[in-house]
Amino acid sequence: MSELPIYTKNQLALRNGQDKPEIWVAYQNIIYDVTESGLWKNGKHYEHWAGQDLTEELEDAPHTYAVFSRLKVVGNLK
Repeated sequence: MSELPIYTKNQLALRNGQDKPEIWVAYQNIIYDVTESGLWKNGKHYEHWAGQDLTEELEDAPHTYAVFSRLKVVGNLK
């Protein structure tokens, strides 16, 4: 298995649903692809925006980190 690519916060920010076709979010330095999720249409999920690290925001979410297990991992956040 090959190592995952490493992306900077600036590179992640471009995958916000507006600037590039991919929609990504990060949690605990792992980047997930939410492009195909209807919950992230246009890069927004409730009051959360794609293209950023959601680790701190998850504390207020009505679900646990287990939600990320259903998503494709695309890289690591530097």
